[in-house]
Amino acid sequence: MIEKDGPKKVEKVLRLLDEHYPQHVCFLDYEKPYELLLATILSAQCTDAQVNRVTEKLFVKYKTLESFAEADFEEMEKDVRTTGFFRNKAKNIILTARALLERHNGELPPDIPSLTKLPGVGRKTANLVRGHIFNIPSIVVDTHVGRVSRRLGFTKHTDPERAEYDLMGILPESHWIRYNTQIITHGRQICRARGPCCETCFLNGECFTYSS
Repeated sequence: MIEKDGPKKVEKVLRLLDEHYPQHVCFLDYEKPYELLLATILSAQCTDAQVNRVTEKLFVKYKTLESFAEADFEEMEKDVRTTGFFRNKAKNIILTARALLERHNGELPPDIPSLTKLPGVGRKTANLVRGHIFNIPSIVVDTHVGRVSRRLGFTKHTDPERAEYDLMGILPESHWIRYNTQIITHGRQICRARGPCCETCFLNGECFTYSS
């Protein structure tokens, strides 16, 4: 875990991230709030690029939340098959659409307890929606955020929820949403799980893995 000089280290890491990744982006394509929620359900164990290829057609075929709620389960399975785990994902998409209509008048709830009661929605999905739709400071711990944060010494936990709370404790709230997208970008481009580009990484001076 982070050492006594932690605040200075955190400040330096965030400054470097802002310099190299100034753009705040969402990697999933959507127009309507509920579309982001459904796309995130599809993104489990699937690349964002593949999800975007699927939703490009899916959101045209099903133009409303009602049409998702009324969809045939087997047909939805075919529609999302290439994202993997398609049976569970198809079921969760339809049941989540129904739950939003029945419990929330077709609107996304902003609070984690309500979001995580929706089928297929965990804390990662809930936090992503809260950050991008409601602009509520939230930390999304996906595989990249967890891995890079551990290498930086910001957390020692592999459990996403425990890592989330560690990051909430050391990062300024104003940077939570930016940290998500910056670290995901860094994890994909430089600090990869296999073959990380340590020698050219602008964060190697702050990395426990590189310096050890």
